[in-house]
Amino acid sequence: MVMNFLRRLMYGRYGSDQLSLFLLAVYILLTLLSGLPHMGVLSWLALAVLAWDLFRMFSRRIDRRRAENARFLALAGPAIRWVRMRHTIHRDKEHRYFKCPNCGQYLRVPRGKGKITVNCRNCGASFEERS
Repeated sequence: MVMNFLRRLMYGRYGSDQLSLFLLAVYILLTLLSGLPHMGVLSWLALAVLAWDLFRMFSRRIDRRRAENARFLALAGPAIRWVRMRHTIHRDKEHRYFKCPNCGQYLRVPRGKGKITVNCRNCGASFEERS
């Protein structure tokens, strides 16, 4: 019963995407910061962010919302990729990661092999590193 209501409510509407999740995180952060002394105005700003997020989620202008999300991903994409790569490097204890000095591609090599020549798969450049 409830699921059918939600399904009918969201039919033809945009829903959530990466920008919506980011706006939700900003809303939560602003709400937490508004509890600090002399920061009451942040609660109004948090409410505005939440209203914008809900407007985007219930919008029927899917083409505009997709364009907004694409612009957001174009701006935030490098930061998202950097954070994901740092997480991967920190988690992977069996490999070392190097950045190609020519093209910037990340390359993974096994640890403990001594001084090796690393060949970039992207641009073909080779350089020596300690694994």
